Amino acid sequence: MGDSPKVVRDTEIMSDQHPPLWLCATCGVEYSPAVTPPAQCPICEDERQYVPATGQRWTTLDKLRDTGHSVEITQVDDRLWGIQAPGVGIDQQGMLVQTDEGNLLFDVPGLVDDAAIDTVRGLGGIRHIVASHPHMYGVQSAWSAAFDDAVIWVAEADAGWLGHRPDAVRTWSLPFDLLPGIHLGQIGGHFPGSTIAHWADGAAGKGVLLAGDAIFPTPDGNVTFLRSYPNRIPLSPAVIRRMADHVQHYSFDVLFNNFGAQAGPDAAAIVARSADRYIAWTSGANDHLT
Repeated sequence: MGDSPKVVRDTEIMSDQHPPLWLCATCGVEYSPAVTPPAQCPICEDERQYVPATGQRWTTLDKLRDTGHSVEITQVDDRLWGIQAPGVGIDQQGMLVQTDEGNLLFDVPGLVDDAAIDTVRGLGGIRHIVASHPHMYGVQSAWSAAFDDAVIWVAEADAGWLGHRPDAVRTWSLPFDLLPGIHLGQIGGHFPGSTIAHWADGAAGKGVLLAGDAIFPTPDGNVTFLRSYPNRIPLSPAVIRRMADHVQHYSFDVLFNNFGAQAGPDAAAIVARSADRYIAWTSGANDHLT
C-alpha cells in the first residue's frame, strides 16, 4: 500500500507531496486525496443522513489508527465473515463471502489496517468489492488497493455520490452474476441503485441475501424498509411492493443487513409478510386502528 502519510488533525494542512484520503467523520465515506478536505460531505447533507449539530468534521486513516481504532473480523457462518471498524462512521459491518472463484467484500468499513489485510489474505483475499449504497462506500479504494486493485462495482444510478473514483471502479446497471453462485441486483428504495447480493450457496445451500439497509431486520423478527433510517422517512406502498416482488425471484433462507442483523430462517417469507404489513399501514388500510 506504500508509505502512509503523517498523522494530521482536523485543522492541519498536509504536504501536497502526500495528500491524505479524507474521510467524513460522521458517515466514514472516503473523498479524494487532497491537501485540504472538501468543504462539505454531500452524503451527510442529503435528507437520508445528517450533519451533526457540531458541524462537518474530517479525519484520515492514520488519525483513526493512531487514536486506537482497528478493524475486527468475525466468522458469521461457513465461508461468511463480518468486517467492522467499531466507532468509525456509522459502524457498518461489511461481509466477506468466500468462494472458490474469489471473494466478495459486500459493504465496506471506513477503515482498513495491516492486521485486517493479513487476516483477509489468509481467507483468500478480495476479488470484488460492492457497496449496497453510497453510505456504505467506506474506504473502498483503500481496500481495493490492498488487494491488487480489486474491482469496485458501483451502481450507475448512484455513481454521482462517489467522492473518490479510482481506476478500479466499474459501474453497472443490469443484474448479473458477479461470481459463480453470487448474483447482483438493484432493488432501489433507499437509493435508486440500492444493491442486493444473492449468495445461492449460503446458509448450507438454502441461500443468503445480503440486503444492506434496503431491507432491514427489526426486533420482532420481521423486516422494514425506509428512505432514511436516522430521519425515519418512509417509502410509498408502490415502492415497497416493487422491492418485495423483486426479492421473490431469489431463494434465500437468511437475510443480513449492513450491521450484522439477521432475518430468518425462512427469510423470504418474512420479507413478503413484512411488506404486506408496511403497505397496510402506509396505504391507510389500518387508519381505523389509530
